[in-house]
Amino acid sequence: MDTLLNEAPCGYFSITAKGQVQAVNQTLLTMLGYDREELLERHIELTMSVTNKMFFHTCFYPYIQLYGQVNEMYFSFRTKDGKELPVLLNGIRRERDGVTVIDCVALEMRKRIEHEKDIMQTKQRLEALYQETNEANQRLELLHVQYEKKQQELLELNEKLEMLASTDPLTGLKNRRFFQEQLQKCIAKSQETGEVFSLCIIDIDRFKSINDTYGHPVGDLVLSQLAELLQKQSAEDSVVARFGGEEFVILLPRLDQEQTLLVAERYRSATESTPLGELQITVSIGAATYLPEDTDQSLLQQADQALYLSKNNGRNRVTFYNA
Repeated sequence: MDTLLNEAPCGYFSITAKGQVQAVNQTLLTMLGYDREELLERHIELTMSVTNKMFFHTCFYPYIQLYGQVNEMYFSFRTKDGKELPVLLNGIRRERDGVTVIDCVALEMRKRIEHEKDIMQTKQRLEALYQETNEANQRLELLHVQYEKKQQELLELNEKLEMLASTDPLTGLKNRRFFQEQLQKCIAKSQETGEVFSLCIIDIDRFKSINDTYGHPVGDLVLSQLAELLQKQSAEDSVVARFGGEEFVILLPRLDQEQTLLVAERYRSATESTPLGELQITVSIGAATYLPEDTDQSLLQQADQALYLSKNNGRNRVTFYNA
């Protein structure tokens, strides 16, 4: 055997058709831990475990007899000291000097197996990481849905709180605080655009006698039913609010003095002609229109003075403030 083949970086051996070793290079001897004399003319199965002998007979021999060669067959030899030596085995059947021989090359697989194990472990870790990531994403999506739900609930709660903060609990109308905020907005808009607006203060005539005669539950019912009546008689952009006690206030955007008197008279007339339960009531109304020199307080004082005149002049009437 020449030096190049003897010291090739892979194991080489040649066997007869019956398996006797005819030649073996030093590389394979080193891999198996044998001396050359220990293998030459011996059966190649000397280097195999019982299991691998069966594999050699049932796979390697039949395959090479049928096809004349074997390529990259995974196989394990057993070293002299009894350890497994995994290899990739290539073989080819030849006729040499009238004798059938099988030339084989064995490439040690330890590092490749370790590499494949590393790849498999890495793959398993990646799959586990992917699974963990997927589960984490699902949890995040669930948390996001829960967050969105809680946020929506919070918005709805804030809306309810805002409504409660701006609503009179007895009548369901806007309360005094909300009315004053809207009054300031109307003033700011009028100062910016010159748009006119007016307001009315409405007071139930002799309301104390209703409470004294029929009791506060009936008085509360009158307040609630009057609130509903005033709301129905108002335009969509009007602000109807309970100002306190038996007083109601109404903001009338874009209405001047003449228009306000017509609307206020409609309120008064509808109240007089509409029974509230078993009672018939009347209201007195004071009205005023905003002028550039007015403030929210001065405008309310003007409407209140006009209301005072309606009360003093016999009640159940509308009075417009004139300076």
